[in-house]
Amino acid sequence: MVSEGEDVGMKKSSAKRKKKISSFVLLISAVMVLGGCSGKESGNEEASSDTEISASQSSEEESKGASDVQEPAAAPVIENAVWSGYFDGLNGAAVVYDPERNYYQIYNQELAETRRSPCSTFKVISSAVGLEHGIIAPEDSVRAWSGEIYWNADWNRDIGFEDAFRTSCVWYFRQVVDEIGADLMESELSRLQYGNCDISDWAGTLNTNTDNRDQTGFWIESSLLISPREQTEVMERIFGSSSQFSEETQEKLKEVMLVTDLDTAGVPVYGKTGLGADGGTAVDAWFTGFADIEGERRYFCVYLGETEGAEVTSGKAKEIAVEILLSLRGSSPGE
Repeated sequence: MVSEGEDVGMKKSSAKRKKKISSFVLLISAVMVLGGCSGKESGNEEASSDTEISASQSSEEESKGASDVQEPAAAPVIENAVWSGYFDGLNGAAVVYDPERNYYQIYNQELAETRRSPCSTFKVISSAVGLEHGIIAPEDSVRAWSGEIYWNADWNRDIGFEDAFRTSCVWYFRQVVDEIGADLMESELSRLQYGNCDISDWAGTLNTNTDNRDQTGFWIESSLLISPREQTEVMERIFGSSSQFSEETQEKLKEVMLVTDLDTAGVPVYGKTGLGADGGTAVDAWFTGFADIEGERRYFCVYLGETEGAEVTSGKAKEIAVEILLSLRGSSPGE
């Protein structure tokens, strides 16, 4: 932490003031860099508020009367959405985020703020980073199959990026992630403020469903965790107006994320499913992405958790998401 010296005499006072200003700049820089990756399971908003209050107090003490102090950002508006009918008794949550209005529609807020393993939804991130840094070259993306027989027959062949994404081929993206490497991945997750940003279990040894390294990683029932609400915010950081990813990367991702297997009534819906199990039982099922509804972009996430007496699938999460998105046509947030 930054410490302050004693104020003795006019010259020392001037020097001290310069030191304070420099120290404050360093403090704010650290908050901006580190603020997005929290190891906490919940309470991110409280931590953010505490940081803002602390920084504001320091600013007032060190630069009283300054005219360039920025007003704090307006708090987001959260609507408790009545979407239980779409879930039909399944344990789940849904979030639709409109960044232009800073407006969230959330069903089951407690679960929507709970971090879980992202599973194959993380392929959006590994694809974005891989494309942006030339690790995935769309025109030359085929990787050779090892000959090992996997449970999904679509994976038992040489396969390129588009098919690997659409079939959620784990061995393909295991290779991509390894080529990205821990340093770059950590930097990109911090920039995206991706959940807890924890890639410490790089090999995925915490995943008890398999001991085959080709079939696991930190993003599959392991160290990396993210909440449904955070998923929508990460999607906006990739595909929103302030994205730091190139238009080429975004367009390629949109191409492979476009939903074509469900009737979306002419509404373009882009997303990625994810499914994780524990002891043969599905415990995490996801569908997250974005949709362009009547010219307005909405970011969404539907999550399903383990439900006694019911089958939980990523396909069901996808169906629920499309139904919710189509129900939003002809309305604006808050109506």
